[in-house]
Amino acid sequence: MTASAQANWAALMGAGGAQDREAGQTEHADLPAPTGLKATGGRGHITLHWDPVPGAIGYAIHRATTPDGPYTIVDHHGGDVLAVPHGPYADTTINPTTTYWYAVAPLATVTAIGPLSTPTQATTAPGGTVTITIDTTGDTGPLPRIWQAMIGCEHLSHLFETATTGGHPIGTDLHQALRRVHDELGVRTVRAHGILNDDLGTYRTTDGTTHYDFTGIDRVYDTITTLGLRPVVELGFMPHDLATDPTRTVFTYRGIISPPRDWDRWADLIRTLTRHLLDRYGRDQVVNGWSFEVWNEANLSVFWSGTPAEYWRLYKTTAHAIKDVDPALRVGGPATAAAGWIDQQTTVNAPVDFLSTHIYGTPPLDLRPLAAGRPLHWTEWGVTATHGHPINDTVFAATFLLRGLHSAAGRIDALAPWVASDHFEELGRPQRLLHGGFGLLTVGNLAKPKYWALKLAQRLGDTTLPATLTGDGAQSLVEAWATRTTTGTIATLLWNGTLDQSKTHGSAELNRTITVTYTGLTPGPHTLRTWRIDADHGNIAATWATLGGDTDWPDKQQWQTLKAADHLDEAQPPQTLTANPDGTATTTLPLPMPGIAHLELTRHPD
Repeated sequence: MTASAQANWAALMGAGGAQDREAGQTEHADLPAPTGLKATGGRGHITLHWDPVPGAIGYAIHRATTPDGPYTIVDHHGGDVLAVPHGPYADTTINPTTTYWYAVAPLATVTAIGPLSTPTQATTAPGGTVTITIDTTGDTGPLPRIWQAMIGCEHLSHLFETATTGGHPIGTDLHQALRRVHDELGVRTVRAHGILNDDLGTYRTTDGTTHYDFTGIDRVYDTITTLGLRPVVELGFMPHDLATDPTRTVFTYRGIISPPRDWDRWADLIRTLTRHLLDRYGRDQVVNGWSFEVWNEANLSVFWSGTPAEYWRLYKTTAHAIKDVDPALRVGGPATAAAGWIDQQTTVNAPVDFLSTHIYGTPPLDLRPLAAGRPLHWTEWGVTATHGHPINDTVFAATFLLRGLHSAAGRIDALAPWVASDHFEELGRPQRLLHGGFGLLTVGNLAKPKYWALKLAQRLGDTTLPATLTGDGAQSLVEAWATRTTTGTIATLLWNGTLDQSKTHGSAELNRTITVTYTGLTPGPHTLRTWRIDADHGNIAATWATLGGDTDWPDKQQWQTLKAADHLDEAQPPQTLTANPDGTATTTLPLPMPGIAHLELTRHPD
């Protein structure tokens, strides 16, 4: 690691997990430099491959224009942690006429970075085609339907809000959004803030006497469980009468971010609440389906006014209180921003049944070297952490979602897109239909491209198939999930995307022509059906634009038209694809960047 490269990472990530990631001295990771680095130029990108480093949770990509540097971190404009969990990595932030030198450094934690690899050079080159070969008789194991594990949501008392946004009753709309993600996407768990907020009236003191009222919490969890969902019980924020400083708050609903003024009373609150949940919902359901998470992003001062040491005291007090009620209950944390404090969580002197953290703008890092076998729950994740960012409403966000899910499948237990619905009021309620909200669904529950991406993923079969990708940007820009359904249909989800958010609205240089070759088919005719998500398909912004899209909210007729268009039709009529006597068949399709295609191949009944 050169001095300039280390200083660059220090400025990005801060000192030893300092709150708000202030610039500081980066730690040195006792890891070897990556080997086997190869840089391959293609049309509009340079793709890097390298050998994985045992013990690394991710890699920081460095670039220079001379072999001697200076090397700086490649910034794909995603914010948070400018690192990736593994290769290959497509750098699309380049000048196509420039020769670049690349080096890769491993991370032991988000603030501990190892030495740079031996540099290698590349420039762009002509290209534009990718070939995917699918063995339809193969079996590489069950499909990890990781998108079903968890979804994020606004604070759950919002379910009972009777006011309207965009003419839609907030609580009713949010209720319908959660029902839709459960019924159509198979989501099983929901995670939200503020279950101890004062609007639910859980805790108060009068003349030194503590009073509990779980009526509000019961109403929330009764609603969630009736929908078929299980909650992540995120324990926060602090009740007013228990807070050291109740004036320290966050968000428009004023969640109190203060430590407790009486630690024994906090512990009693947690024990009493836990015992109540077991009594009301049954030990079997709570032990086997629920999890308890301690606070939210305490490594950011906007969410925790106490010190790091006070957070760890909060964690220990809370975890022990939960286990006092039933040792089988699952408790974890630290629910930090940008994968911070994970190395400290694993050494805390308290029960830790799972690790939880958050990241935005990149696929989740590979925290298995730090987890010591514990489950990994990424309880917030998305293309950006910025409220009201236009990227949330785009096809780019949909390809990002699939890239992260594909990366995480098999190594992460839960990955929660943040959030289900645009009914979200952390910094104020939505002011217009497409306002860059975090939701998979708009106000009014119209599906955005990233919702349709998950709906297509849900169409995949349960058995994954061997799929070999070769060509220009294979596995770094273009990826695929190939599967077989129980009825023998070959269902394949393809996407073309980059992490480079400067290409949000597309890049002709990154568009690709995809050739899909199937092997192992029964000779004869098959039916090929195709769905797409791109600028013209599954894109609510395009539909709204055709209706004018120049007002904050649709009028009554426009709402009706948008609702009628809220479905993802096949992109073209079914085609006949004839398998050769050797069992092969080939089809070719264009795939823009950003773009998604879903193919289903079924043998003709005759």
